Amino acid sequence: MAGRVLRPLAVITAAARRISASSLDQRLALSGPDDELKALGDTLDDLFARLEAAFDAERHFVASASHELRTPLTRERAMLQVALDDPGTTTETWRQVAGEVLASNAEQESLIEALLTLATSEGGLGQHEPVDLAAVTGEVVATRRAEADRRGLSVRAATRPAALDGDPLLTGRLVANLVDNAIRHNIAGGHVEVATRTRDGQAVLSVASSGPVIPAAEIGRLFQPFQRLSERRAHRGDGHGLGLSIVRAIAAAHGAAIGARPLRGGGLAVDVTFPPSHPGPARPGLARLHIDENL
Repeated sequence: MAGRVLRPLAVITAAARRISASSLDQRLALSGPDDELKALGDTLDDLFARLEAAFDAERHFVASASHELRTPLTRERAMLQVALDDPGTTTETWRQVAGEVLASNAEQESLIEALLTLATSEGGLGQHEPVDLAAVTGEVVATRRAEADRRGLSVRAATRPAALDGDPLLTGRLVANLVDNAIRHNIAGGHVEVATRTRDGQAVLSVASSGPVIPAAEIGRLFQPFQRLSERRAHRGDGHGLGLSIVRAIAAAHGAAIGARPLRGGGLAVDVTFPPSHPGPARPGLARLHIDENL
């Protein structure tokens, strides 16, 4: 009788030993009555599913990061090789090549910095301190107005008091990435609206902008690393497809929730709601992302 009762545990143990990083698609799939052992098996199946998704995301991220770093290196090598192989290369040509290489290096430096920020955010917060979200947002908007003017965009900011506990540098990066994304992926003569406020004791950041039409089904994908609305190769200045994924990682580190919705006629509106002050340390993971399909 004892052997019959404990047989499901033996099945669970043997299956768990078989499942590894290369076979996370397997499941226990226990049958039988809904007892404690069946609940344990179902819980482990859910765990294996989450691990499989995490491993797949990591493999995709590494492959994408390698591609994004390899492309500018290949371009630099080609430019230098062409200049070296041409016996008629002049000093002016070398100056042009040097300028292109420096611009490419700056692009790689920006990508590496973004990757480091993403990794730091996913590791959680090292410290909590009072952050004035309104002041941080005001500084970010002030530094982005020149770029918005150059692109012919109007920027409106309404910063009301909004206090939170968190990392001021990461909070500033979250605000900057949302504003940069709104400016970069906009249309001629478009607008960007930024606001902060306190709602039910929680600090809220809102960034809405005009832009191309975004299907609601695509919004979740845009918050993943190296994802863009268009599958075309990004031009210099379009970003690396890490901005919104960094926003989501920083929000998760702060225990914040993200709400995103497409706007009628094109564009995107994003709300980041931080927990009340002194909520305790947030657990690393993915921020809750709510996608509102209502225009």
